[in-house]
Amino acid sequence: MSTITPAYIEIIDFIAAGTTPEEVMNFRPSPNAQERIEDLLAGEREQRLTPEEKAELDHFIELEHILRMAKARARQIVSP
Repeated sequence: MSTITPAYIEIIDFIAAGTTPEEVMNFRPSPNAQERIEDLLAGEREQRLTPEEKAELDHFIELEHILRMAKARARQIVSP
């Protein structure tokens, strides 16, 4: 079993904690999460990901897309 925390957990924790539109607009993954995603993306390019790593990357990409949409909506809320 891996001891690495999936990078997408940060996004889930951020949403679960409750946010303001400003916090949504300013959210950035931690340097550790960014490094993990870079490693996963490199592994995908090299076709060396395990099924678990591929699932982690897929989950992160899905949540990152939702977060981008939330950031766009937050900008609309802040700047009507």
